[in-house]
Amino acid sequence: MNELRNLLEGKGIEIAKEAFDRTVLYGKFLCLLHVTDAYICIPALGYGPSMLLTLSLTGDLVLWEKISPRLGKVNNGDIVSVRSPENPKESLTKRILGMEGDNVTYLVDPQNSEECRTIMVPKGHIWIQGDNIYNSQDSRQFGPVPYGLIQGKVFCRIWPISGFGSLGKEV
Repeated sequence: MNELRNLLEGKGIEIAKEAFDRTVLYGKFLCLLHVTDAYICIPALGYGPSMLLTLSLTGDLVLWEKISPRLGKVNNGDIVSVRSPENPKESLTKRILGMEGDNVTYLVDPQNSEECRTIMVPKGHIWIQGDNIYNSQDSRQFGPVPYGLIQGKVFCRIWPISGFGSLGKEV
């Protein structure tokens, strides 16, 4: 009986050490996941009619990275995810068509008229529009977007697998 007790006590320490080691490993993984999500890269669902034909109506899983906007490395033609200026709980996926100081000419209401306006993008702002100008809520409605609302730069489509790859620039 004492031998059995000694054997179990010895195993108990080994089990506790293994449980502790696995807990530490799991904690490190969660820390890495948090840092990646908060500062480097995040998967997101881009959907809706505003970015047709670049993104599908039903939704594409895309990756957006958070480093470029922090370093000021976004440019005309880049697809970005921005916090909506009208509803801060929403994120919008649009293409940058103008950076600060650029003159942007746009159709006011492309479905009903050919009226154009030109605006100079103010300092610290960008001009964003959906690729499908006939069905997009963008800078034409709410004006230039503060640069600080950029959440990330979309760089890759990962789903559907048939569309996997880099999302190139278009202007």
